[in-house]
Amino acid sequence: MPILSSPVQYLKGIGPKRAQDLGRTGINLLEDLLYYFPRRYEDRSQFKPIGSVDIGSTVTVKGEVISKKGRPAYLRRGIDIFEISVADGTGRIFAVWFNQPFLHKYFNVGDQVILYGKADLYRDKIQMSSPDFEIIEDKEAGLDVGRIVPIYRLPQGFSQRVLRKLIKSVLESQITRLQELLPYDVRARHSLLNIAQSLLNIHFPQNEKMRLRAYQRLAFEEFFLYQIPLILRKLKRRDKAGIVFDVKESALESFFGKLPFALTDSQKKCLQEIVSDMRSPRPMQRLLQGDVGCGKTVVALLAALGAVTCGWQAAFMVPTEILAQQHVEKICQLLTGLQIAEHREQKKPKIGVLTSSLDDEEKKATLAGIKNGSVDIVIGTHALLEEGVVFHKLGLIVIDEQHKFGVSQRALLPRKGVNPDCLIMTATPIPRTLSLTLYGDLDLSTITQMPAGRGKIMTQALAIEERQKAYDFVREEVKKGRQAYLIYPLVEESEKLELRAAKSMYKEFKDEIFKDLKVGLVYGKMKRDEQEKTMKKFRDGKVDVLVATTVLEVGIDVANATVMVIEHAERFGLSQLHQMRGRIGRGVHESHCLLVADPKSEDAQARIKAFVATTDGFKIAEEDLKIRGPGEFFGERQHGLADLKIADPLAQMHLLKAAREDAHKLIERDPKLADPKNAELKRQLYRRFPEFERFVEVG
Repeated sequence: MPILSSPVQYLKGIGPKRAQDLGRTGINLLEDLLYYFPRRYEDRSQFKPIGSVDIGSTVTVKGEVISKKGRPAYLRRGIDIFEISVADGTGRIFAVWFNQPFLHKYFNVGDQVILYGKADLYRDKIQMSSPDFEIIEDKEAGLDVGRIVPIYRLPQGFSQRVLRKLIKSVLESQITRLQELLPYDVRARHSLLNIAQSLLNIHFPQNEKMRLRAYQRLAFEEFFLYQIPLILRKLKRRDKAGIVFDVKESALESFFGKLPFALTDSQKKCLQEIVSDMRSPRPMQRLLQGDVGCGKTVVALLAALGAVTCGWQAAFMVPTEILAQQHVEKICQLLTGLQIAEHREQKKPKIGVLTSSLDDEEKKATLAGIKNGSVDIVIGTHALLEEGVVFHKLGLIVIDEQHKFGVSQRALLPRKGVNPDCLIMTATPIPRTLSLTLYGDLDLSTITQMPAGRGKIMTQALAIEERQKAYDFVREEVKKGRQAYLIYPLVEESEKLELRAAKSMYKEFKDEIFKDLKVGLVYGKMKRDEQEKTMKKFRDGKVDVLVATTVLEVGIDVANATVMVIEHAERFGLSQLHQMRGRIGRGVHESHCLLVADPKSEDAQARIKAFVATTDGFKIAEEDLKIRGPGEFFGERQHGLADLKIADPLAQMHLLKAAREDAHKLIERDPKLADPKNAELKRQLYRRFPEFERFVEVG
C-alpha cells in the first residue's frame, strides 16, 4: 500500500481514469480520501422485524434467503430482474435488482442477509427495490448495513459501496502512519480524540457518541489550522514599516462641511478608526463592513482624500465596469466645489478611471497620469492589476465588494506601492464573531446605522401565476412618477431551463405589457457605451422600467427607483437577493421588492422565507450560512482558501474561539513553527492553505 502522500492512482482498482474522476472532487492523494468526510449518516444498526415493516418506510431488516430467481420485467422489454425473498420468522420481504444478473452468484438459499432500503407494496407483497445488502458471512461485511453508515457526495463513476471500501482500505493500511498535528496539551485541555480515533469514527463510527467526539476533534483541527495563517499574516504585517499619514482633523472637518448630507455617528466612528490606522507606522489592513446603502463609499472617499492631502495617491478596485463608472460619478458629485491643499496650493482632486474597455488613447492618458502623479484617485477594475499600471506614489488601496476577488488578486494591487494602507469593503455583513473565521488577519470596522431619510422597503413573495400583480404594481408606481427594476437570472432563453430571460422579456415589455412606458435593458456583456447610455437615461428619469440581470447586484444608486420585481427569485442566492434589493429604498419614498418565485426545494423555500422576513443584512447572512453551510458560504472562489469541510462557524462558535486562543498561544511560543513537534502541523498548513505561501513565511 502506498504512503499517505501518494497519488490515489496507485491504489488497487484505481487507474488514471478513475483517479481523474476522484481528482475532480479534490481527491488526489491518499490523505485526501481520509479527509473526504461523509455529508450525512444513516443509522442502519437497528433491525426491524419484517412483520412490522411499514409501507413507505426506509428500514433495515435481517433474515434468511428462502428463494432466488431471475425474471424479465412485466412491462418493459430488455430489463432483467433478479429477485430474492427473505424471511425472519415474523414475515417475508422481497428484494429486487435491475439488470444485475451477476448477483445470482452472490446469494444462496439459506444465506443470512441484511437489507436496507425503502419498503413498497408491489402486487400485494412487500418489496425493496435495489436495496443495500450485506451477506453476513461476506469478508467485506460491516460497511453498508448493520451499523451507522456514512453517505458521501459521490465522485463521477463511484458508488457508495465502492467509495466506502476504498476509504476503509486506506484507513486500515495507513492508521499506524497517521501523525498528530494538534499538540498534546491542546488535545488534553479540550478532551479531544487523537487523529486515528477521529478519522476512524468520522467515517465508520462505533456509535453516535464517538461520531460526535470525532466531529468535534476534526472541526477544532480545521479551525485551528485556519487561524494560524491569519495570525502569522497579521504578525508579519506588523513587522513591516508602513506609511505614516499626517491626516489633519481640520482637513477632515473641512470635507464634512462640503458634503451635501451629514454623516451618521457610525460612519464617523469608522472613519476615525481608519484614520487612526493611517496615522500609525504599520500598514493598515482593515475591513469596512456594513449593509447595502449604509454609506461605505463616502467613508472610503474621505479616507482617500486624507491620503491625497498628504501627497499620496489612492486606488479603488471594483469588480465591474458599471460599478467603476458609478463610483466615478458619485465621487465626482461629492467632490463638486471641493479643493484640497497640496504644496501650499489649492486644487480639485483629479479622478482617473481604468477599465479594460477604454480605448487606447484614453488608457494611455490615464496610465500617464497615474505614473506622473497628476491623477490623485484612480477607480478601476481588474485592469489596475496589469503590469503596465505604475503608480507615482500609491498610499491607499480600497477594494470594494472584496468577495468578488480571490486572495491572490487582492494581493497584487498592494505590490504597486511600498506597503500601502489597504481598506477592504464588503456589503455582505457577518456577525463580528464569524469574521474571526474569514478575516482573522484584518481589523474590523462596522457601519451599523443607515443614513437618515431613507424610505422603508417592503418585501413580498408572489407565486408564478400571480406575476401580473407585480406588473400592475409597477405600472401604478410609474404613474406616481417612480421607476422600477425588473430582474432576471438569464440574459438569453435556454433550451435546458424553462426560465424567462432579460432580452426576450425586454421585447415583450417594450412591445406589449408596458408599450406606453419607456423601457430599458442592461446586462453584463453589453457594450460599455450602451450600458452607460441606458443607465444615464434611467438615472435622469428618461427610462421608467429597467430590465436587467444581476449586473445590478452592486453599485446602482437611483433614489427615484422604488420597485424591484425579481423573477425566478428561487434561482438566486440570499446574498444576491439582498444585494439587489439594496438598489431600492435609497430615497425618501417607501419601496417594494416583489419576488416572483416557484421554490420547489427546501433550500429555495428557506431562502425566500428568510428574505421576506427581514431587511437586516446581518440576519440575512446568518440565514444564508445556515442554509448553504459553511463550505459554500466561505467558498474557495471568494477566498482562495480550501473550503471548511467539516467545521461550522455558526454552530461551533465556542470551538472557533477556543481554537483561535490556542493558535495564538502556539504562535507566541513558536512563531516560525520550528519545533520538531510542530513538523506535521507545518506540513498540513502548507498542504491545506497553499495560497498563504505568498504571504506567510513559516520559518
